[in-house]
Amino acid sequence: MLLKSIKTQLIAMLILTTGVTSKAQDHSPEIIRTGDLLFRETISSGLSKAIDKVTQTEKHTHFSHIGLAVVEKDSVNVLHASPLGGTCKVSLDEFSHPEGDSTQVTIYRLKTAYQKAIPAAIDKAMSLLGKPYNFSYLLSDTSHYCSEFIYLAFAQDSIFELNPMTFKNPETGRFAPTWVSYYQQLGIDIPEGQPGCNPNGLAASEKVKRIMVLK
Repeated sequence: MLLKSIKTQLIAMLILTTGVTSKAQDHSPEIIRTGDLLFRETISSGLSKAIDKVTQTEKHTHFSHIGLAVVEKDSVNVLHASPLGGTCKVSLDEFSHPEGDSTQVTIYRLKTAYQKAIPAAIDKAMSLLGKPYNFSYLLSDTSHYCSEFIYLAFAQDSIFELNPMTFKNPETGRFAPTWVSYYQQLGIDIPEGQPGCNPNGLAASEKVKRIMVLK
């Protein structure tokens, strides 16, 4: 029951996401390149808002999920870590329309100087497929959350960095009730200050550039 409750919260937070029109999907292999990072917008659930509140950067993005694009022949697949499927490979359509819901997807791309890291990152991401989702957000060798999965894929070339996580409301300096309840259900302490990463932080990296919003 505990895991089911946590999954329900995370599914509401991360899975009710992004829409791409049929026209964009028809041309997606031309728009999206292998190695592109696909960011999905946050939604209005309490936990999603709590995440967005504590992961804001000066870029002021509002992302709650991220995947890694792989173009294969005339189709686009996405490697990502999902509460439903763990670390998995899905079609762009499934990534963009989970459970029939939708929100916005934005394409980011490594800047030219870092493009050479992509082949090794794809190989690493493929090797991580099949692991369960990391609900604790504590770095793990046996399970991964979405931005952790991307961080590990590019770790060989040090593309992204880990930073101390915070779960405190920046306006009050206190833990939000949402986080208190979430970690009480997990039965562990809130991992304040532990190393980690998040979609907003990855999007703020100086090594990536925003390409476009899929419409």
